[in-house]
Amino acid sequence: MSEPSRRSRRSQQVSTIARHGRLKKSHPFKTIARFLAGALAVLLVSGTAVSAYAFWDIAKDVQPSVTLANETPGVSIPNIDAIEGGVNLLLVGSDSRAGQDGVFGDAKKETGNLNDVTMLMHISEDHSAATVISFPRDLFVPIPSCPKEGGGTYSAMTSQKINTTLSYGGLACTVLTVEKLTGLSIPFAAEVQFNGVIELSNAVGGVDVCVAEPIEDDYTQTYLDAGTHTLQGMAALQFLRTRHGVGDGSDLGRISNQQVFLSSLVRQLKSSETLTDPGKLFGIAKAASSNMTLSNSLSNINTMVSIAMALKNIPLEQVVFVQYPNAAGQSGGQSGVLPLKTPAKQLVDALVADQPITLTGDTGAGSVIDPNAPVAEAPVAPEAPVTEAPAPDASTPAAPATPTTPEVVELPKTVQGQTAGDYTCSKGND
Repeated sequence: MSEPSRRSRRSQQVSTIARHGRLKKSHPFKTIARFLAGALAVLLVSGTAVSAYAFWDIAKDVQPSVTLANETPGVSIPNIDAIEGGVNLLLVGSDSRAGQDGVFGDAKKETGNLNDVTMLMHISEDHSAATVISFPRDLFVPIPSCPKEGGGTYSAMTSQKINTTLSYGGLACTVLTVEKLTGLSIPFAAEVQFNGVIELSNAVGGVDVCVAEPIEDDYTQTYLDAGTHTLQGMAALQFLRTRHGVGDGSDLGRISNQQVFLSSLVRQLKSSETLTDPGKLFGIAKAASSNMTLSNSLSNINTMVSIAMALKNIPLEQVVFVQYPNAAGQSGGQSGVLPLKTPAKQLVDALVADQPITLTGDTGAGSVIDPNAPVAEAPVAPEAPVTEAPAPDASTPAAPATPTTPEVVELPKTVQGQTAGDYTCSKGND
């Protein structure tokens, strides 16, 4: 490509830096009032429960919620603290253009409603580990009978691509499908569209990503040189959407590229202590509630913040991003990917038993290990003083047994992914 052509094309991409126009002069009393209102909101949500103001501020912008098949009505809302017990939450990214900015295409012409991103987050019962499973959009799965929004049901299907489930009953159908595939109960779910991803990336202040080789994708207007980039707003969205610009140009390569972004996001949230700060989490929850479709069980700030706080003490090495085990195949004359049943069962059984997992496979087609990743020095244990053990005393009760550590499940090399402790870079495909 010639240099003038490259410059011309790059000028079309969306800048990661906001351009500010002329601002109206602000009345000093209005400015003070807005500042006090913002400060009051942070103070109110920093206690053990959310005040009426915080509820109003969230509720006025909240999107209509969705009822899941396994929701229990009347369950009490937790206080702002780490949620008790384990969590299974499904996050769906829709490619629908309905209600979105015209830059993403004509909503009348592009009428599809596909879940091109489907991710299940599992937090263990004791909050010692978290696993995020990405399901390839072209994964052939059985789809159960799903309720129609206007009444009635869609018929069950033995083998369809998982990204069609939004078309058969919306978010609730995607949840039912993943429950059938994994055997896990999923009480929380959220659906996000393009604008929602933009606002959420703005709420966290952008994410630093490493690019090993230049990314050049005309489809998403994503052009990134090798190096580290802070992505926010439209640039973050297009990075997460790019498929042709990374790895082998496939959806599987896009998944591993998304995991580069997500693992960096987790490191950033933990290093900035966002996950321990209810005030910061309030801002993210507000962005989520006004830009996402949430299940009824998730459509309140307490629950959202409580789930986020459950991640605060999990070591980076125990936050694992995996691609659902798959292999290329066909079903009904269509090409796609088929589940690898044995490694998939190993993965899901480990989650059900709350056993920690370790990866032996590579990071996937869209990413590579960062050669400049910081190397953590192994801690040197101090030498213990040599002392003689006291003679046993029959009158002293025996010490309680030390709880056993769950056995670590080593997944086969066919399972690709990374941990949040792995520093990785996107692998460009120009």
